[in-house]
Amino acid sequence: MPESQKKSEPSNRPSITYADAGVDISSGDRTKQRIKYLAQRTFTRNVLSEIGGFGGLFKLDIAKYDQPVLVSSADGVGTKLKIAFELGIHHTVGADLVNHCVNDIAVQGAAPLFFLDYLATGALDGEVTEKIVTGLADACRANGCALIGGETAQMPGFYADGEYDLAGFIVGVVDREKVITGSKIKAGDVLIGLPSTGLHTNGYSLARKLFFETAGYRPEQYINALKEKAGAALMKTHRSYLHAIQKLTAADLVAGMAHITGGGITENLPRILPKGLAACVNLGSWPVLPVFEHLSELGNVEQDEMLRTFNMGIGLIAVIPAEKFNRAKATLERANEKCYLIGKIQKGDRKVIYA
Repeated sequence: MPESQKKSEPSNRPSITYADAGVDISSGDRTKQRIKYLAQRTFTRNVLSEIGGFGGLFKLDIAKYDQPVLVSSADGVGTKLKIAFELGIHHTVGADLVNHCVNDIAVQGAAPLFFLDYLATGALDGEVTEKIVTGLADACRANGCALIGGETAQMPGFYADGEYDLAGFIVGVVDREKVITGSKIKAGDVLIGLPSTGLHTNGYSLARKLFFETAGYRPEQYINALKEKAGAALMKTHRSYLHAIQKLTAADLVAGMAHITGGGITENLPRILPKGLAACVNLGSWPVLPVFEHLSELGNVEQDEMLRTFNMGIGLIAVIPAEKFNRAKATLERANEKCYLIGKIQKGDRKVIYA
C-alpha cells in the first residue's frame, strides 16, 4: 500500500486533549470568572480596561504633575510559600507580595497606581486561587492601587501537587522634583527605624532550615520561646509602610529611605548612600523580635550573618536631617507609628558600621 494512502486512513487511537496533558482550560476559565470581581473592586476611574484583555489600561492624570516619573518594581514571595502550602494558608501571601512591592517604590517617593500578578501552578485549584487573589485585592485597596490584570498559568509537571509560585509587578508615580534617591543625604543626618512584623518575605530558606531541619519543628508545633506556633511565627504578613512614608514626605522630612528586605540592613542601607558616606547603626537601639533571637540560637548563627540575612525587627529606615528629627518623630507618633533612633550618617565608604 502506498505511504500516502496509509497516512490518509482513519486512526483508531482516541483524541488527546489539553486536559489530558494536565491543563483544564474550562476550569481555568471558571476560576478567572470567580476572581474577576475581586480585581474589579480595586478599580479606580483611571482603569480603562476589563480583566481578561491582552493588557491592562490605566490613564495617568498628567495635570497633577509638573514632570511625572513612573516608578516600577517586581518581586516574588519566595520560599515563604512553602510554609503557606504546609499550613493551607493562602490569603496572606497576596498581601505579602503587594506590600513588598509598594514599599519598594514608596521609598523613592512614588504613590502606587496599579499592580499585576503572576500565579503559576501545576493544576489550578479555584478555591486556593480565590484566596490568593482576595489577599492581593485587599492589599491593593489598602494601598490605593488597582489590580488591573496578571497571568494565571497552569504548568503540569513543573510544580509539585498543591504548590504554586506568586510574583507581581507594580507601577507608581512621583513628580520628578520629589523623587527620593538619597542624593541629599549628608553627614550628621540621623537614622529612624520603623519596626517590622517579622521576617516579612526574606530569609526563609535559612529560617525553614533552622526551624524544620535543625530544630525539627512542625509548622503547627507550639514554641514556648515564641509563645506561638512555628508556622504562625514565620507567616506574619509583610507590612506596608506607605502611610508612614507619605506622612514624612508630605512634610519634606526625608533625605532618603531604605526598605529592609533580602540582605538586611547590611546590604540595603548602602544602596541609598552617596559616595563618601557611611551609616553607623547602633545595635540595641531597637527591640529585636523574639523570632530572630530564636533563629540565631537554633543554628548558632553569627551576628553578621543574621544582620545580612534578616531585617532583625526593622523593616524601613528613613534618613532624616538632624534638625528635622523631632518633627519627624512627632509626625510618626501622631500617625500611631512606632519608631526608633537607630544611628546616624558619617563620613565613610558606602557601608554600614555597627556599633
